[in-house]
Amino acid sequence: MAEYVYRPVITVVRGLFGALRLQLDVRGAENIPSSGGGIVLINHVSYLDFALAGLPFWTSRQRLVRFMAKKEVFDHRISGPLMRGMHHIPVDRQAGAASLRDALKALRAGEFVGVFPEATISPSYCLASFKSGAARMAAHTDVPVIPVILWGSQRVLTKGHPFRLRDAVGTPVSITVGRPVPPAELADRRTGTDVLHKVMTELLDEAQRSYPRPSPGEPDWWLPAHLGGSAPPPPTQPNDSRA
Repeated sequence: MAEYVYRPVITVVRGLFGALRLQLDVRGAENIPSSGGGIVLINHVSYLDFALAGLPFWTSRQRLVRFMAKKEVFDHRISGPLMRGMHHIPVDRQAGAASLRDALKALRAGEFVGVFPEATISPSYCLASFKSGAARMAAHTDVPVIPVILWGSQRVLTKGHPFRLRDAVGTPVSITVGRPVPPAELADRRTGTDVLHKVMTELLDEAQRSYPRPSPGEPDWWLPAHLGGSAPPPPTQPNDSRA
């Protein structure tokens, strides 16, 4: 498949990250398979998560991730042509069969498909409940799930907080790639979704606790309440195993 759009976009994105002097800390790149399909499961804390999550797959293995994203992004006059040119997968929540079919086709063709199981950014910056799509796709295609945890990117650009260049420059951002979860552990969609949520929770907890703490007097809106920050606590609700 020709990549006339994806490769130049990666170059531009890496240039932007370099201009912002983001302190990228990538861990676990050795866990990325060098061949075969896989579902890249990503937590969602910022608008930069697509670009950040795909970075170690390209820099370490020269592999691209096809992200599943809401249809509205593809309808936009600027982002739409880019998303289509990078062969990402539109998700129409009113008619999800087509997106599922396209994702399964990509996985069977040996590609990586990126999934945000929370579907949206949680203001608590803790994991929300997961949809069961990742476990179901893994079971259908017999491919592993590669968990990816992002942390710190919410300080650069996230929902409800405008971009401020002075605050963004030099921000530490961690990208953690966990060990692949084999499809055999995900055969039952509910149990499998619980397994993935537990794996991601443990990785996120480690990333949060190893991340630099804010200095006295620094804004801490981006830090979860259970770690002493002023982000709102997550709502109390059971894990959601719906599609």
